[in-house]
Amino acid sequence: MNSKLLIPILLLFSSVAFSQDLTVNEKITNPSSLINDGIMEVNVFGGTPPYSYKWSHQSTPLTSNKAFGLIEGVPYSVIITDASGNTVTKEYKVPMKNISERFNGTFTPVVDAIAMVLFWDPFSAVGIYDPNVYVEKKNIPIPGWSPGIEGEFLIKKWLVEDGAKVKEGDTIAIISKGGSEIVGRAYVDGTLKHLAKEGETIYNSANKKDVIEEGAHNYAAVVYDEHIALLHPNGDVQKKNIPFIVIWLSIGALFFTIRMGFISIKGFRHAIDLARGKYDDPNAPGEVTHFQALATAVSGTVGLGNIAGVAVAISLGGAGATFWIILAGLLGMSSKFVECTLGVKYRDIAADGRVFGGPMNYLRKGLEKQNKKVLGKVLAGVFAVLCVGASFGGGNMFQVNQAFEAVSGQIPALVGYGFWFGVIISLLVAAVIVGGIQSIAKVTEKIVPIMATIYVTACLAVIFINIENIGPAFTAIFEGAFNPSAIKGGIIGVLIIGFQRAAFSNEAGVGSAAIAHSVAKTNNPPSEGFVSLLEPFIDTVVVCTLTALVLIFTGKHEVVGMGGAQLTSDAFGTVISWFPYVLTVAIFLFAFSTMISWSYYGMRAWSYLFGKSKKAEMVYKMFFLIFVVVGASVSLGAVLDFSDMMILAMAFPNIIGLYLMSGEVKVDLNEYWRKLKAGELYKAQRLAKK
Repeated sequence: MNSKLLIPILLLFSSVAFSQDLTVNEKITNPSSLINDGIMEVNVFGGTPPYSYKWSHQSTPLTSNKAFGLIEGVPYSVIITDASGNTVTKEYKVPMKNISERFNGTFTPVVDAIAMVLFWDPFSAVGIYDPNVYVEKKNIPIPGWSPGIEGEFLIKKWLVEDGAKVKEGDTIAIISKGGSEIVGRAYVDGTLKHLAKEGETIYNSANKKDVIEEGAHNYAAVVYDEHIALLHPNGDVQKKNIPFIVIWLSIGALFFTIRMGFISIKGFRHAIDLARGKYDDPNAPGEVTHFQALATAVSGTVGLGNIAGVAVAISLGGAGATFWIILAGLLGMSSKFVECTLGVKYRDIAADGRVFGGPMNYLRKGLEKQNKKVLGKVLAGVFAVLCVGASFGGGNMFQVNQAFEAVSGQIPALVGYGFWFGVIISLLVAAVIVGGIQSIAKVTEKIVPIMATIYVTACLAVIFINIENIGPAFTAIFEGAFNPSAIKGGIIGVLIIGFQRAAFSNEAGVGSAAIAHSVAKTNNPPSEGFVSLLEPFIDTVVVCTLTALVLIFTGKHEVVGMGGAQLTSDAFGTVISWFPYVLTVAIFLFAFSTMISWSYYGMRAWSYLFGKSKKAEMVYKMFFLIFVVVGASVSLGAVLDFSDMMILAMAFPNIIGLYLMSGEVKVDLNEYWRKLKAGELYKAQRLAKK
């Protein structure tokens, strides 16, 4: 036989003889009764090592044969590939043990389906925006650096010239810290770019600018030969989508700002006069004063999102997200004005003085007036169903759950006593909500100023103690807003993070606040619209911004991989050791006030669906109190995510109605301005003219 043919035949025979199919043994573990702690481990036999593992769980690396933090009852897949390119695909589920895990596993696919709608990106869908995150370079930080590290780091010697080609692992510099030397290496292949000169300081913890400036600890960068897509640990491409719900809320806010003639600016002073009672008329129809209505609405929006949510936004989007949070808050003021003006205009007042108002009323009655009766009924019904669901979850269970976590975190003896914590909170809530909106308003008008004073004072204390950081902080905010790094998603990515946090926090356009403002004592619907525009200002422009500034002034905006509430707590703790206790008190008050406000929102939606009798209201209140105990004692995961999405989904029927009725709001506003200037609106004005 020809020797030239013999060698390939022998190689083929040997590969067939010694190769094996990939066989997989799995080990699936549910280690506890807690949710989202499932573990899967696969062991591979046969083929040619090493193996790669492409998990559907994005946080599991390609090199890992074990996945942690899995949701019980949800299928996960893994594609195993050997060195020869042979693959095998397996799919597994972590078994569910208890009711919490069953609820969580059942609701997870539902949440995913709703998220596909709420967070769908229309721009990438039509091909005008690429959501994939690309980077031009890889920044090289000081080895071992972390936020809060002390000392001065400088470049002792460059071992590779600026502009030279380097490969991953190449030694590129010697870094000095206090006489000790640190070896700096390239992380990737590409062209080296020096960010500091030989002998210069890279980072000095005594220099406040270095503490605040994003990326001050980077001493070099490696520029890729071509743009590289950022990947999740499992190999999926990272994306920065433009969520449809954020577009829906933001475009609505911009439209109403222009349509109402920048009412958030022109009407701000008049709004303050109304809120402080300058034009109060105790004989006007309604149940509470302007200030009480404002306090109730503010208590419903100012919550954990202002603390934990902002921290997450700053961690993801950097200091620049602060600028977009403020801008979104200013735009949202106009959305509040429109919805709360309509809330008063179309409210119903029962014979016993109880007021029934909100989007359910103005969607049905307002659109019926425009010969859109069927559309109005559908939108009102959808809104009411979503509002009831949201009140039990995001406005109740989530709040008490997070309050218990915060309190038990500072008082470890409470761990394991969530049920009794829930019972106590339910009794406190019951003492307030049984008396209806007047009782709720009397509590919120006292608790809101207290909680705001505590939190704002604590934030200002942190800021003033670090006042020397004011210059670097605002430089970081503006540079981060308009020239953010690609890893933060570029300008679009940071803008979306800022707008998303603001929209989710102040709920402008969601319609919930219109329920609270509809009970205000007034004869003039636009007057309550003016009062309501202060709400996003307080919630977003003041409280959210102060949280962001605390994180930036303390340098905690550079920390990654930490929960939002813990991140904010650590920022406070850098100034005074007992400040986290102050933050815990603020979180508790925020959660409690949110619960009592949302109990009223949900009750009014419930009344729309099941009748206005006091018996129907009592049934709702009993359900609400039961869910308080459930929320404190059980981890519900995806159930709460589902309810949070209901809050966002409320914006769809609401903003459709606001668009259609914005014309009549504009007419009412113009007439209000005319009468106000003529001194014809309020009793105080008329008496002053005599």
